[in-house]
Amino acid sequence: MTKIKTGNGVDVTVVVPLYNEVDSLGELTDRIGQALSPKWNYEIILVDDGSDDGSWDAIDRLSEASGNIHGIRFRRNYGKSAALQQGFLRARGTYIATMDADLQDDPMEIPEMIRQIEEEGLELVSGWKKVRHDPISKTIPSIFFNYVTSLTTGIKLHDFNCGLKVYRCDVVRHITLYGELHRYIPYLAKQQGFDRIGERVVQHHPRKFGDSKFGLSRFIKGFLDLLTLLFLGHYMKRPMHFFGGIGSLFLIIGGGITVYLTIMRLFFEVYLTGRPLFLFGILFLLLGVQFFSIGFLGEMFNQNRAGSYGDPINIKDTAGFRENPVDTVPGPAVSPGERETTGKSDDFHTSDRDKPGQA
Repeated sequence: MTKIKTGNGVDVTVVVPLYNEVDSLGELTDRIGQALSPKWNYEIILVDDGSDDGSWDAIDRLSEASGNIHGIRFRRNYGKSAALQQGFLRARGTYIATMDADLQDDPMEIPEMIRQIEEEGLELVSGWKKVRHDPISKTIPSIFFNYVTSLTTGIKLHDFNCGLKVYRCDVVRHITLYGELHRYIPYLAKQQGFDRIGERVVQHHPRKFGDSKFGLSRFIKGFLDLLTLLFLGHYMKRPMHFFGGIGSLFLIIGGGITVYLTIMRLFFEVYLTGRPLFLFGILFLLLGVQFFSIGFLGEMFNQNRAGSYGDPINIKDTAGFRENPVDTVPGPAVSPGERETTGKSDDFHTSDRDKPGQA
């Protein structure tokens, strides 16, 4: 495989979120080094998500012993998504790999996943733990979860929640993780236009140290997050299509009931007293008006946001410019005035032309 050439000296960044995994960190970093060195220049970012078992002390020692190992320590437990997001913000590699710290993921899979990205022109390769060494309480719900997620998102993957994934660096720069969204990174990438997604069967080892940090509640949270993503993905920029559609249905039902009762009263002398249908008609009319009002408020919010700040646009390529325009980076959009004083962070590989005050 041809060695990757980068301008910042880092070819592959491995981001490892962890919580109370002190016993596995030394062996984990050794395995990653054996898999990537000496073929590539690499870095390992270990994100300590509020561990209380001495994991940070181990990370500190590993970082002092090797310039390839970096650490981030949270003051408390924020969750896997937050840990991955902070690792992505500081990653400098052309390719970004993620894996768990429990030694169940095999770093030797990373070179083959990079090769698959290069040869097939992919933007993301997700691991598939086809043979799992987990209890049935995790495997059976996981099969159902992955089936539903694949069906609703249109992404043909067997294992959305596999921690072992490899991305081109542009992918992680254009997604933002929070809550429990780490399970849906392929879908978030697809929403940003990175739809060349592949899958590779990877080896899954039995857990060597400690216990799993996730219970059955993660699947309930996962489905709630999936519903949120599907709603935001389809209707975030056009809320009236959702709320107005429901409001229209209620107005049609309420209007139909009202017209029917009016005709019955005027032409057939049927009185409305004691008829619950009249109250239902009024109720549906009020609900329709309320849903339309929510839709209008959503549209007003979107118009104000777009007019004031503009939405970040993911530009794939340009042609004919003397210099490429500055790419968008993850995070909230800023106004032009704020951009002059803020600039880009070094975490996003700022070049000289991107720095304030330079042409």
